Amino acid sequence: MKRKTLIAIIIPVVLVGALILYSVLSGKEKDVVLETAVKYGQFEIAVMVTGELEAIRETEITAPQELRSRNLRIRSVPILELIPEGTVVDSGDWVATLDRSEADNTLKDILDNLEQEESEYMRTRLDTTMQLRQLRDELINLEFAMEEAGIALEQSKFEPPATIRQAEINLEKARRAYEQAKQNYTLRVQQSRAEMREAEINLARDRRRKEEMEAVLNKFDIRAPASGMVIYKRDWDGTKRTAGTEINTWDLTVATLPDLSTMISTTYVNEIDISKVDVGQPVRVGVDAFPDKKYTGRVIEVANIGQQLSNTDAKVFEVRIEVNEYDSILRPSMTTSNQIVTSVLEDVLSLPLEAVHANDSVTFVYTRDGKRQIVLVGPSNENNIVIEKGLEPGEMVYLSVPEEPESFEFTGMALMDEIKKRKEEEMKEAEKRQQQRQRPMIPEDIRRMMEDGELPEGFPQEWPAGDSGTFRQRPEGAPRRTPGERPEGAPVRTPGARPGATSMQTPGSQTQTASFDNFN
Repeated sequence: MKRKTLIAIIIPVVLVGALILYSVLSGKEKDVVLETAVKYGQFEIAVMVTGELEAIRETEITAPQELRSRNLRIRSVPILELIPEGTVVDSGDWVATLDRSEADNTLKDILDNLEQEESEYMRTRLDTTMQLRQLRDELINLEFAMEEAGIALEQSKFEPPATIRQAEINLEKARRAYEQAKQNYTLRVQQSRAEMREAEINLARDRRRKEEMEAVLNKFDIRAPASGMVIYKRDWDGTKRTAGTEINTWDLTVATLPDLSTMISTTYVNEIDISKVDVGQPVRVGVDAFPDKKYTGRVIEVANIGQQLSNTDAKVFEVRIEVNEYDSILRPSMTTSNQIVTSVLEDVLSLPLEAVHANDSVTFVYTRDGKRQIVLVGPSNENNIVIEKGLEPGEMVYLSVPEEPESFEFTGMALMDEIKKRKEEEMKEAEKRQQQRQRPMIPEDIRRMMEDGELPEGFPQEWPAGDSGTFRQRPEGAPRRTPGERPEGAPVRTPGARPGATSMQTPGSQTQTASFDNFN
């Protein structure tokens, strides 16, 4: 009993002691404030984006090209079976099987039509034969009748004139009937030939459709045209073609065999950073599947027109990055992390982002000597920011807010006017861009901006050619208008107005001014 009582007393004491020790240690840890020195040297600005590997060259595995024949009248064919993605195949190996259901139904319809055309052909041939036989018999009979009328006329030469005249009339009638029957027979022969020709054409067409369909059905088992790794084809919306996907006759590709010797990373840069990215810029490429592997690359293509990806509201621009190194472990569809180096600044000061603080649009740092030093900042990357004015190389600053920050005295007030001026310029520029995005652009605006060289990023630097939607280069020697100049004879309109449109007030157009009253 005493032992149990002792244990019951010791356990709470130990727990209370542990709690007190933990509180003391935690308090000491909270009192620790990390410092860093202002660095001097090279500063790299990069845009961080994720991408997906794909081959720059590939061989397409397609469905039979005969599916495009107008005789077959097939719009799409489903994929019934498809080899797993990533499978390595040799030339001639099975890759996919197309669904024969619709094609079999089409073949059945063709066979039914062919049977009807064969029956029609035989009926036309028999009818023509019988009709021509009747006409020939009639023609022979009329020829005999004409001959009899001639004999009667010959025998009536000793008869009265009236009888002779009647015999002559009968002969003329017999001759005319014979000539008319002869012409009718000739026309009927031509008509019969045309009818037979039409029946033969229809019959040959259906026979050709039958042969084409049977040949296509023999190719519904699709085989690889070359050796390589099978990668599923992506549609325009990014979805992969798998079993059950409908293949349209205008795009018969089922899968691809990529050339893995040269890989590219396709990525999308948001509209805020796209102005920094240009063709030829170096890139550091990492592959998520192999974190220890690092590669280099360069930007080879930047889209001029933005797009909106599914499930997002932001506009992005497609950027293609070529990977310089070859590595057999790289595979299409692998996720990459890309650092696009947009610029490198030499001989500048920099600090980690967490060391720089802001209050009422004024940036400052906490220095070791107990000051809140106002600084003028410049460009930044994902970790650091350039310090243009306010600090010296090697000066120590805190990485976080120290204890009793109100005891730190503000210094560097001389930079206030310069910071204020820069902030106002940035706000005006941002407001101008916002107004340009919200106001619909009409063809006149686009033409004027092209001539003045004021087109925003993403617009092709070419001259619109009428209403066709295409662009052409501005003719050499074509005059440039000064900003705001109206073409001769053009109607005068109020700024921002366009025919058939109501005026709109741009929201958020009021300019905001940074406050500096708290810094005395």
